[in-house]
Amino acid sequence: MIDTALFYVFSAVLLFAAFRVITARSPVYAALYLVLAFFNAACVWMLLRAEFLAIVLVLVYVGAVMVLFLFVVMMLDVGSEALREGFWTHFPAAAVVGVVIALEMAAVLIPGFRLTDAPLADAAALKLGNTKLLGIEVYTKYLYPLQIAAVLLLVAIIAAIALTLRRRKDSKYQNPSDQVRVKAADRVRIVKMKAEVELPPPPPAMPEGEKK
Repeated sequence: MIDTALFYVFSAVLLFAAFRVITARSPVYAALYLVLAFFNAACVWMLLRAEFLAIVLVLVYVGAVMVLFLFVVMMLDVGSEALREGFWTHFPAAAVVGVVIALEMAAVLIPGFRLTDAPLADAAALKLGNTKLLGIEVYTKYLYPLQIAAVLLLVAIIAAIALTLRRRKDSKYQNPSDQVRVKAADRVRIVKMKAEVELPPPPPAMPEGEKK
């Protein structure tokens, strides 16, 4: 009974946080609501006795990915007006993509809720534990999807770094490639000038009485 009540509470907060992620005016607030959504999703995983997935969700997404999101958002200083430009223009295409993704997720997740088709766990599987069984499944049966996910995360990290390394007018920087290709003639210019001769100072003027 308590588990069911906690599940509904965490699910309600999760849905509210997910709704605020797409409706918040500030990108920073949207990222913070996403952190709240991840925490509640981790609590749901804990209720399902998937402790490893809950810990990974908190450590990886909340502790690393969301910190990176906040860092990028603050560095880019993205305005809410710029984000809303052309929203309704791209809304139909985005809605179609969202519906397709929802149908694909439903097709994958709905068969998992059929308890009649669920395989029975044997004694060896129960002895190993869910964390070790998950590791065996991921690195044997799902090795290629894991590598694809790793490549996507690497591309995301490179894209975030490329966005933060934009050229700013108020900052000075050096290009290492230009420094390597530089030549001596580009750095030093020899100019021939005539020697300057210092003229002797003029004699002091004599008073008027002495001139006579």
